[in-house]
Amino acid sequence: MTARFFTRKTLLFVASLAIAATGIAGGAASEDETRELVPMPAMMQQHMLGNMRDHLRALEEILGLLSEGRGQEAGAVAEARLGLSSLGLHGAAHIATFMPKSMQEAGTEMHRAASRFAVLATEVEVDPSLEGQRQVFSALGEITQACNACHAGYRIR
Repeated sequence: MTARFFTRKTLLFVASLAIAATGIAGGAASEDETRELVPMPAMMQQHMLGNMRDHLRALEEILGLLSEGRGQEAGAVAEARLGLSSLGLHGAAHIATFMPKSMQEAGTEMHRAASRFAVLATEVEVDPSLEGQRQVFSALGEITQACNACHAGYRIR
């Protein structure tokens, strides 16, 4: 069993900050909106937003599992719900047809980052050192960086 690096309360606070930063809950676009508008049918918008909300729930679950030293389970959640293995579950091929190539690439990078995290999270149970923990949280940060990059560059309607 691995030692806790952060408490569950601290990790959930960090998760709430990440959620706020993504802008999913966010209000109306301002007049100086610079993000590229990606028009898509209402049904696809709802599907995509549902996927992103599930991604945030998965991140919350992952952080909770990590705070309990359950890296292997966190890795399994990451791969199943965020990683490359999740593409079919989320209907990525259908949604991608409405996205510009650069937006598709940003999404693919998030899924790749999640798969890399899944491997590292499993390994931290073998290597519970501070360095191992840092690698796991760095990999987790790559997932949220990919999310934030996409949210900073694109909006849907």
